[in-house]
Amino acid sequence: MQPVVSIIIPVYNSERYLAQTLDSVLAVSTPPLADMEVVLVDDGSTDRSLEIARDYAARYGFIRVLEQPNAGPVRARNNAVEHARGRYIFPLDSDDLLVPGFLAEAVRVLDREPEVKVVAGRNEFFGDRKGPWRLPEFSLRLLARRNLICVSALYRREDWVRVGGYCEEIVALEDWDFWISVLKDGGRVATLDGAAIRYRIRQGSKRVRDRAWKHHVVDTLNRRHAAFFERELCGPLHYQRTWSRPLNRLRRLLGLKRKR
Repeated sequence: MQPVVSIIIPVYNSERYLAQTLDSVLAVSTPPLADMEVVLVDDGSTDRSLEIARDYAARYGFIRVLEQPNAGPVRARNNAVEHARGRYIFPLDSDDLLVPGFLAEAVRVLDREPEVKVVAGRNEFFGDRKGPWRLPEFSLRLLARRNLICVSALYRREDWVRVGGYCEEIVALEDWDFWISVLKDGGRVATLDGAAIRYRIRQGSKRVRDRAWKHHVVDTLNRRHAAFFERELCGPLHYQRTWSRPLNRLRRLLGLKRKR
């Protein structure tokens, strides 16, 4: 039977956390989500991550393990979706925890509301930081200035195909670029009351590392989505992202050349 949901998990040196992550997935692998699969992509790990992934795959038939030379989480996610068979895709990082109940409700939303492209949850932090992950309500104009959607949200595989997958030239915040690609031409985001995941904050986590790539991210987004920023911000995204729209409008009024 073809699965409805493919949970895709890029794995790199996650031996301390991977079993917890997979156990959280197993906790929801009963009806109405018996028709799901898990696709793990080991990204050239040098610890026991691949061994742990293979052990789970050997014990549970709906878990598959792929391997690739180290190329980063973006290539690993694309690799996973390329091999995924589910109608819906749910990315999960290898140190986070899936919350029971979210996927079943998110599937119902996408099944009955074709105008909804993404279903997210009101997630929570744990680890070095604890508490709710508070994000403002979705709007395209705000999405133009900041990422409003966690990477772990449910979407249709056909939208991944339509936009060409995750951008592999962007080093950080690739989920922000992906959500812009999926949503800039229309579609709703549904946010459920409960959490989709518990997001682990730890020293050296990708969320922390990504902050060093601000200029690269802004430059890449402007190159890939110029028309979107022109429409939503009256010009390019600036390094001082909050001020992008007023700065662009001021420069337009003064006839100044654009710069970030």
